[in-house]
Amino acid sequence: QVQLVESGGGSVQAGGSLRLSCAASGYTIGFNCMGWFRQAPGKEREGVASEYKILVYPYPSVADYVDSVKVRFTVSRDSPKNTLYLQMNSLKPEDTAMYYCAAFSGGTCRANRTDARHWGQGTQVTVST
Repeated sequence: QVQLVESGGGSVQAGGSLRLSCAASGYTIGFNCMGWFRQAPGKEREGVASEYKILVYPYPSVADYVDSVKVRFTVSRDSPKNTLYLQMNSLKPEDTAMYYCAAFSGGTCRANRTDARHWGQGTQVTVST
């Protein structure tokens, strides 16, 4: 059974930082496309970031971000730990949302891709002024 379990959410003041984690079990993130999404109350789910690793040494990562989080957010993975991360800096109140991680199969790896194969349950991020 595949599980993606997010953690690291919480409440912070504007300008603060959080690091989200997504631990995978029953699924090897390996080089596969992984993504982070968020959904604020009353709004549609939005792709935030995606990342995959190129299958050629030194296996660099390729990341994509929605414009609103570029420079502030960084997606990364620890393959031995089978975990995806999202480092969020300079947080703004408009970043307040439930954050989800997702795993994709094949295709183009972009932040706005929504046809994930597996989804996590989410972790809440609240940014106050």
